[in-house]
Amino acid sequence: MRARFRHRLLKVRYTMVLAATVLASPPLARGGFADSGGEAPSGWVVGWGGTSVLPGFAPDTHFIQIAAGWGHSLAIKSDGTVAAWGRNAEGQCNVPEGLRDVMGVAANIHHSLALRADGTVVAWGANEYGQISVPEGLGEVVAISAGMWHSLALKKDGTVVAWGDDDVSQVSVPEGLADVNAISAGRFHNLALKQDGTVVAWGSNAYGERIVPAGLSNVKAIAAGGLHSLALKTDGTVVAWGRRDERQCNVPEGLSDVVAIGAGYAHSLAIKADGTIVAWGRVWANLNDMPEGLDDVKAVAGGGYFSLALREDGTVVAWGEYEEAEANMPVGLRGVKAIAAGYSHYLALKQDGTLVAWGSDNYAQCRPSPAPTAVQAISVGNWHSLALKEDGTVFAWGSDPYGLHASEVPEGLSAVLAVAGGYGHSVALKSDGTVAAWGDNSYYQCRVPGGLRDVTAIAAGSFHSLALKHDGTVVAWGWNSAGQAAVPAGVRDVRAIATRGIHNLALTKDGTVLAWGANYSGECNVPEGLTDVQAIAAGVDHSLALRADGTVIAWGANDAGQCSVPEGLKGVVAIAAGGKRSLALVLEEPPRPPAFSTPVTIGVAGVRLSLATPAQASYSVEASTDLLHWTNIFSATLPAGPNTVLDPEYDDTGCRFYRAVRLP
Repeated sequence: MRARFRHRLLKVRYTMVLAATVLASPPLARGGFADSGGEAPSGWVVGWGGTSVLPGFAPDTHFIQIAAGWGHSLAIKSDGTVAAWGRNAEGQCNVPEGLRDVMGVAANIHHSLALRADGTVVAWGANEYGQISVPEGLGEVVAISAGMWHSLALKKDGTVVAWGDDDVSQVSVPEGLADVNAISAGRFHNLALKQDGTVVAWGSNAYGERIVPAGLSNVKAIAAGGLHSLALKTDGTVVAWGRRDERQCNVPEGLSDVVAIGAGYAHSLAIKADGTIVAWGRVWANLNDMPEGLDDVKAVAGGGYFSLALREDGTVVAWGEYEEAEANMPVGLRGVKAIAAGYSHYLALKQDGTLVAWGSDNYAQCRPSPAPTAVQAISVGNWHSLALKEDGTVFAWGSDPYGLHASEVPEGLSAVLAVAGGYGHSVALKSDGTVAAWGDNSYYQCRVPGGLRDVTAIAAGSFHSLALKHDGTVVAWGWNSAGQAAVPAGVRDVRAIATRGIHNLALTKDGTVLAWGANYSGECNVPEGLTDVQAIAAGVDHSLALRADGTVIAWGANDAGQCSVPEGLKGVVAIAAGGKRSLALVLEEPPRPPAFSTPVTIGVAGVRLSLATPAQASYSVEASTDLLHWTNIFSATLPAGPNTVLDPEYDDTGCRFYRAVRLP
């Protein structure tokens, strides 16, 4: 293995950095983890689906560029690959396999574009108007932009190429257009910024979006929204024109010191020199409610009803509205031992017994007061949340618009082993094998069948409830509109159950999955040959299965990408399915102890490898891709005390692990 390192020996405070290997998941026990005889291991959370909702990338993921479509998002990772999340009905999030060396991305309603370092363009998603049919031989491209059903490319020579729908002449590039520095595609119109600081527009003009203000000059950046246009001038001011019915063209009075702009369908964004964001337009969609502390932004992108911001540290923040205004999953959420997904809000139970909540909070379902402690299990309903405490009592919070009382725990309820939240009701399993239920009972979902005993697990759907008995049979009661409360004959030898909307899943002892109830989106179409399943989760109209090898299988509705399991996801130990979103808990394990008799320190590529040496000694610095096969990179004599043997500036060799081994 050839390796080229820039290495320096630096004295720093002692920092031990360990790289973890991800092993196949152990058999699951209550809470998602195997019983190790001690404290359960912790993990980090990955999420996918939704629009403005980030999919919970690994904590060390960094991005260099972002793009927002109508309902999906793209981001270029620091390694030149592309991450995609959100709506995927037309495959707009299905990044082509092997796509690398990407330097630019663009997205609109149903298609995505990527610009590679070699000046070529790759496109995927819907193609009903030829919007992903990249012209043959197109090369030397330096910038791209995506319209609703058309695409643009700016070439190195300053000319523009367009393809796709031309219904309003949006791909009819003005004759003689040259010396272009930047391009931006709106819904049906386009903007081009010329080298002399003037702007050219073509395409639709339904609201004046194509009529560049007379005398506009000294422009340094442009952004085309749905049906409006923005220009950033060299003096740091912003000019807007086009549709203004949602105030998307009402530039805030006195706005100055702007360094970058972005436009969504009906809202506008500006980054100021101090790294803060100013937003205007479409105020009802929470687009002006930026996350707190967002003051180090270097790029913004506007989508249909949401916004993205790229921070200086390479992380991405999203906000806006998607159905119930699901908020960002906390970036780098680690130390988690259990997860729960509701229709539009989510809970994570941390190793220390505390909770993290995110998502829709219109009924305080993410704000327990006081915050419960010593929590051992969690569940969420549509507008409420449940926490099972270590003393067997239940704490509930949140409310609802209909007075269903799902968060009003019955007085004296104790000795509880498990909880489950439905649309407007709650269910609890007691230590004596009986079941208690409270809240909405309009479909008798809280009328527990008389004599029901020997229950080992429970689940709550929209308006029905499930119980798994010790003998492996399932009992259901409540609303039966699609057969969800009528357990099919032959459902037996069951070891786990799941429901969320109006369909049910049952995991049998042989590792196969059964499904019944509503099947409007294929949520009951269990993939043929699915075996070795360890856990199941049911969303409103999609289903998840966790296999013994730590991978996740999804089926059912995928309109928001909830079934688009992230590529390469493995090491999963627990899953949860919500309304339009899915979650997975990935195990954090320490590396296997290396089989060496000499002291060893293991570090991760791209992170400092530091160690404290008790006395001056010679060390071999080695690299590996698998923790099994090691190759010497260089050798060095280290003085006594804290040392850094690799700093972040070395050239990458493609290895994941590094170690320093003391020589005899």
